[in-house]
Amino acid sequence: MPSWNIHTAHVERLLREEGAARLGVRDVNAFLFGNFLPDIYVGYMVPVPVARLRDYRETHFADGGAIPSPNYQAFWDRFVVGCDAEDAGSLHDLALGAWAHLVCDSVYNTRTRAYIASIGVKAGDVTRKRKQRDFALFGRTFDISLRPRVTPELIAACAAYPQYPVIEADVREAVAVAGRIVDENHEGLIRSIPTYDLLTPEFFSAASEEANETIVAGLLGQAL
Repeated sequence: MPSWNIHTAHVERLLREEGAARLGVRDVNAFLFGNFLPDIYVGYMVPVPVARLRDYRETHFADGGAIPSPNYQAFWDRFVVGCDAEDAGSLHDLALGAWAHLVCDSVYNTRTRAYIASIGVKAGDVTRKRKQRDFALFGRTFDISLRPRVTPELIAACAAYPQYPVIEADVREAVAVAGRIVDENHEGLIRSIPTYDLLTPEFFSAASEEANETIVAGLLGQAL
């Protein structure tokens, strides 16, 4: 699945090319943080107590399998539709960000499954590690700068997140992790096309475009 530098790059592109107002986003900070939220309690990105860990299939509305594909439409129908932006405020933008995260994971993972099948590679632990290395290289090609901030609005929105609450301590830890990722990208920025092991530059270009177009279409639709 895409790492947080890739999710941040998608948010920066959305804001740069479309603008928050046109996309119906009022609290950019909450929207940005929402793009990380589904990963917080999975345990890969943010250190949290075992008691608060949740299965990826739950947090991402995903099917099973080695490269799961989140059902972002199901999430939209349950947590975005009917959530009035005017009344919900930052909570609405948080949910939109979480939905955008699921779109990215779905597009990249679905394309990965199709691609490895097309070249005769089976899903499994070795393939997963090759995929992760390639995604790590791709993520480092982005000169990102946007960082989430701990604000009263964000803490309140996370506490009221309808799928499951995210407590303040974990919000703060996730914000710190996201900030470190921006720093690491600055330090290890790749300014040329990486040499990938499993995937290709064309794969990442096509997946990135599809994810962006899908997010834009959904946000413009709800903003009308």
